[in-house]
Amino acid sequence: MTALETLTPADEAEACAMVAEARAAGRTLAIAGAGSKSAVGQPVAADAAITSTGLSGIVEYNPEELVIVAKAGTPVSEIETALAANNQALMFEPADWSRLLGSNAGQTIGGIAATNMSGPRRIIAGAARDSLLGVRFINGRGEAIKNGGRVMKNVTGLDLVKLLAGSWGTLGLITETAFKVLPRAETETTLVIDGADGDEAARLMAAAMGTSAEVSGAAHLPANVSGAVLGDAFAGRGATLLRLEGFAEAIAERMARLKPQLGTDREIAELDGAASSAAWEAIRDVHPFADGGDGPVWRLSVPPMAGHAVAAQILDGAGGQAFFDWQGGLVWLRLDGDDARAELVRDAVAAHPGGHALLVRASADLRARIDVFHPEPAPVAALSERIRASIDPDGVFNSGRRAFNSGRDAA
Repeated sequence: MTALETLTPADEAEACAMVAEARAAGRTLAIAGAGSKSAVGQPVAADAAITSTGLSGIVEYNPEELVIVAKAGTPVSEIETALAANNQALMFEPADWSRLLGSNAGQTIGGIAATNMSGPRRIIAGAARDSLLGVRFINGRGEAIKNGGRVMKNVTGLDLVKLLAGSWGTLGLITETAFKVLPRAETETTLVIDGADGDEAARLMAAAMGTSAEVSGAAHLPANVSGAVLGDAFAGRGATLLRLEGFAEAIAERMARLKPQLGTDREIAELDGAASSAAWEAIRDVHPFADGGDGPVWRLSVPPMAGHAVAAQILDGAGGQAFFDWQGGLVWLRLDGDDARAELVRDAVAAHPGGHALLVRASADLRARIDVFHPEPAPVAALSERIRASIDPDGVFNSGRRAFNSGRDAA
C-alpha cells in the first residue's frame, strides 16, 4: 500500500489554506494527530492526510483558574508534565491505546478531544467531553471556527464542543483545545477482593459505588486476565478492584467505612501508591490484550450490572477473554481467531438499550469489510448526516469513517 501524502501545517492559517485547497480540488483528507489511533476504523480512504502535529504548544495555563489551553498537536505527556508541576491533572484520566494498537506514535491533546478518550475515573469525573470547555477547529470549507470558551456553561447555539468530542476527525480538524483541570490526589489505595466471579463482582462493585466512600475506580479481572495486571500473586483467581484517592488519612477513614458495606467474607488485599497506579494504568490502557497482534478486540458499553452476562454470551459463542471497567459497564473483549463475530457481538449488546460496540482492533482486511463503529439508529444517523453536511458539505474529511459520533457516551 502506498503511503498517503501527509500535510503538516505550521499554524492555523496554513491549515485553513490546505483544507480550502483540498476542497477546491475535490480531494479528501484523513485527519490525524500523532497517529496513535490510526488503526481504529475502516482503512483510510482519502487522497491525503493532514496532521495537527505542527500545531503544538501550551497557549495558556493559569493554575489558579483550573484551565489549560493548548494547540491540538501538543503531546499529552507535555500537558501532564505541566499539570503535575502544579499538582493538577486531567480528571477524566485519558486512556492510551498505543500499546494495544502496536503504535509508538504517542498521543496529542487534540486526539484525546476528537476521540473522547476517557479512563477509569470516568464513573465519577465524567468523560473527556465533560472537561472540554472550548475548541478551535477548521471546517470542510477551510474556515476557522471557535466554539465554547474557558469557563463552564459558556455555550450559545449549537454546542460544537460536544459534537467535536468523539467525532473521530469526521467533522473538522481541531487546532486548539481548552480543558478544565482539577487538583490531583495526594495518593491512592486499591482494594483487591480475591476470588469473586462475574455475578458476585458486579454486586460488589455496585455496593461500593453506592456508599459514601467516593470510590474512583471499580473494575473486575477474571481469573484468566488478573495475572496480566496484578502479577503472579493474583494469577488464576478473579480479582475485583476498588480505588480510593485523596489524602492518606481520609483514605484510611473511607476504607474503614467501605469494607463492612461490601458484605463479603473474601480476602481483601491492598495496593498502595505506585502499585495501585500501575494496576489502573494497565486496565486503562488495555495491557492484558496488548499482545502485539491484530486479533479482534472489542470495546463494549452496556449497563454495569449486565456487563458480565453480555461478555459470557459472546465468549460462549466465540471464545476469548474479557475484563471489566466502569463498574462493569465497560467490557473489553479479545476474541479467539481472526473473525470479529460482529453479528454475535452486536446482537448481545442490542439486548440492552443504549449499548454500544466498537471494534478497536482488527486486521485491515477485516476492518474494510464490517462496520467498525456502532451503527446508529436511522433517525440519529439522518441527523448526524445533516450536521456533517452543514460543517463539511463536500465530504472533505475522513471519508473512511462512518457515523461521525457513533458511541459518543461509550468513548
